[in-house]
Amino acid sequence: MHTRRSFLKILSTVSMATVSPFGVGVLPARAQGKPSVLRVAMTAGDIPLTTGQPSQGGEGVRFMGITVYDGLTRYDLSSADKASTIIPDLAESWTVSDTDKKVWIFNLRKGVKFHDGSDFNADSVLWNFDKLLTKTAPQFDQAQANQGAQYTGTLASWKKIDDYTVEITTKKPDAVLPYVLASTFMSSPKRWEELGRDWAKVAEKPSGTGPWMLDSFKPRERAELVRNPNHWDKSRIPKCDRLVLLPMPDSNTRVAALLSGQVDWIEAPPPDAVPRIKQQKLQIVTNVYPHVWPYQLSFLDDSPFKDIRVRKAANLAIDREGLCKMLSGLAVPAKGMVDPKHPWFGKPTFDIKYDPDEAMKLLKEAGYGPDKPVKCKMIISPSGSGQMQPLPMNEFIKDNFKDVGIEMEFEVMDWEALRARRRLGAAAPENKGRHGINNSWAYWDPDIGLIAASASFLPVPFGFNWGGYKNDKVDALATKAKETFTADAQNKILAELHSLIVDDAMWIWVVHDLNPRAMRPNVKGFIQAQSWFQDLTPVSLD
Repeated sequence: MHTRRSFLKILSTVSMATVSPFGVGVLPARAQGKPSVLRVAMTAGDIPLTTGQPSQGGEGVRFMGITVYDGLTRYDLSSADKASTIIPDLAESWTVSDTDKKVWIFNLRKGVKFHDGSDFNADSVLWNFDKLLTKTAPQFDQAQANQGAQYTGTLASWKKIDDYTVEITTKKPDAVLPYVLASTFMSSPKRWEELGRDWAKVAEKPSGTGPWMLDSFKPRERAELVRNPNHWDKSRIPKCDRLVLLPMPDSNTRVAALLSGQVDWIEAPPPDAVPRIKQQKLQIVTNVYPHVWPYQLSFLDDSPFKDIRVRKAANLAIDREGLCKMLSGLAVPAKGMVDPKHPWFGKPTFDIKYDPDEAMKLLKEAGYGPDKPVKCKMIISPSGSGQMQPLPMNEFIKDNFKDVGIEMEFEVMDWEALRARRRLGAAAPENKGRHGINNSWAYWDPDIGLIAASASFLPVPFGFNWGGYKNDKVDALATKAKETFTADAQNKILAELHSLIVDDAMWIWVVHDLNPRAMRPNVKGFIQAQSWFQDLTPVSLD
């Protein structure tokens, strides 16, 4: 794995005429007849882990997961008009046993090659699961295991039936398995062997089966990927010759790089820059997708949020319409974890809205008042995967909270450090005295969206229950959803589950962002899927 160093300090005030965020060696704009190079400025502060299970959250999966690697399944990212669904990838098909719902059979795709020319087969799948889960295996890698824990916690055992058939057994019946396997990536056993069984060396020269191949990278500065002309899915061979990924956590720096022509594409442009971007005839692309910006709350004894009245008051204290205006319309108010049009929304009775009078009334009932404000400390980040504009957003909410009698203090850390603190849970010594964590959240599958975020039997790191939340009715519905293998029936259960956690004000839900991206006019062919993940293979440059 590549070395993690402290972030470079990036100035938030930049000169549009002189900015060069990449330093020496920046790629010039593409000249006619030269290879096409798509240059992307990420919000991450570092290059995601390159060995197979990326770091940097969902953004790492987007830029170093589904680019260089494939999973047994994947999300269909080919449409902007419908929510992304799970489709076959390295597995052509799968079935669950009629007699034991913990047992799955995956039929693997034949003829797939890793970038190093070796064959993908059942042995590769077993080797990769051992890489993440079997601590006695020679190839076990703790760094990748940490990143993959949120996807692999359901797996109990795996075995080879034949060269292209694998049996996977889960710890309990788990209808969500095809979703989590889309983010469990296959790296080459041969490459690991030929590089002396050294993951640090593999990081420099990784081998997956994906549509892109990593050519080189420098931590905190850049990664260069090249087209895989031999990808097994001919429809997904990249249109661009090269993809350059540039960590750029500062939003002003990203905008400056775009306006000066030093990148072609930026993630999460700041709202106040949108008019300027449009004035320069550049593209702004948005779409609805399964994502929310919340605070996950602690339910430990020292947390004021253990009291439902305080949790509800905090939800009612936020002027979400005003916050969306501050974000130039690049977000919409949240009414819960999922948006009201989603099949999992259900019929919650707690209406999340801006009602400061009711918030103050609830706080008074809970024993708080002008002389005794609620005091809470939240972990936040200055940027990161899906975090939008976290510093001004948190300042806005801090003012809202103060108006009703909640004093919020921040602990600011970089995105990857925040993710590490989320994986530890609220009860960890490192999180002592912290009452919440501002971690943008996805609901692209039932597990990450609802089940593993709320069930008490799925604490971090194998689930997402950071704060120790427990509700027996929620646990029963979460178990039932895991054991329901038809989509319509599962959706009904998930709607009940969502209604319960909203009525219980499990988290503080703020806004759903619209996933904005800005790009130069010559960027063509991008389809913004209704997903946190996006496919860069159709993108071309005129």
